[in-house]
Amino acid sequence: MFQKIPPAILNRMHFLEQLDAQDRSDGTPFLQRLRQIPPETGQFLALMAAGAPQGACLEVGTSAGYSTLWLSLACRATNRTITTFEILPNKVSLARQTFHAAQVEDTVRLVEGDARIHLAGFDEIAFCFLDAEKDIYGSCYELVVPRLVKGGWLLADNAISHIEDLKSMVDRALSDERVDALVVPIGKGVLVCRRV
Repeated sequence: MFQKIPPAILNRMHFLEQLDAQDRSDGTPFLQRLRQIPPETGQFLALMAAGAPQGACLEVGTSAGYSTLWLSLACRATNRTITTFEILPNKVSLARQTFHAAQVEDTVRLVEGDARIHLAGFDEIAFCFLDAEKDIYGSCYELVVPRLVKGGWLLADNAISHIEDLKSMVDRALSDERVDALVVPIGKGVLVCRRV
């Protein structure tokens, strides 16, 4: 399904990969860095989102829109849109540029603001990717899981690389009777939860 990524999306992905690599090496301040997922995690997300049941497709933590581009591939293949939340104005601006350059504005809905304010407005969530500041993971988890449709997915990045910050949330997921959960060792570790 993702063998032939449209050139506009592929070009923007390459641009963001280079920008992210530069951010990591040139001393860009932490909150300004893109801190995006690696390509293999993007492919994994797209495959998971493409197989999600009917319902809303969400992302918490847009940054410049790199992971959103991967998710947009899955949404286009399944006739959905992806709603993505970003709180930092400079990243909202960069994400808007990304979605315009990649020609995915018909598939992506960018919401500026704290996702925790908006998540309660979604009732049938089929897929949610969480990749934001680690201190909000727990509250986002508790907002999303009750709203997942049966068979719906919640995926959270950095479940291995930031386990010291995320241990309580990961432990909660692994013992939560509402979901089947495991940590997949791809990229920086992805917590995968499926609503039972």
